[in-house]
Amino acid sequence: MGRLMAIDLGSKRIGLAISDPLRIIAQPLRTIDAQPQLGLARRLRDVAEAEGCDELVVGWPRLMDGGRGPEAEFARRLADTLRADTGWPVHLVDERLTSVQAERSMLAAGLSRARRKQLSDPIAATLILQGFLGRISGG
Repeated sequence: MGRLMAIDLGSKRIGLAISDPLRIIAQPLRTIDAQPQLGLARRLRDVAEAEGCDELVVGWPRLMDGGRGPEAEFARRLADTLRADTGWPVHLVDERLTSVQAERSMLAAGLSRARRKQLSDPIAATLILQGFLGRISGG
């Protein structure tokens, strides 16, 4: 069993987070450019393979009322493509408010605006992944 990698999709940047080998703790990994969309699944697969991952968690940006906008449909299509390309389990996880939570935790830590901008996407991915890890471990 390998690590899990979480993907927080954005229009400009995509935040990535990774679990420890025991799948207990999530930590920020990095960001990658969201563009070009062509080849995005391959780039994500390459990062995951390089990090020893064999399962993915994709943030699913649902609307506050639970509906699905264009961003949610893009996430679903990307998850389907990753599942088909890798043969790995790929989970869609509701990510409502993770960006807000990431921003609040960075403000509380006293990080500068520039540092918050740099870290917001991987921290949001970390929150998505840590929530998923908590659910699968029963915690």
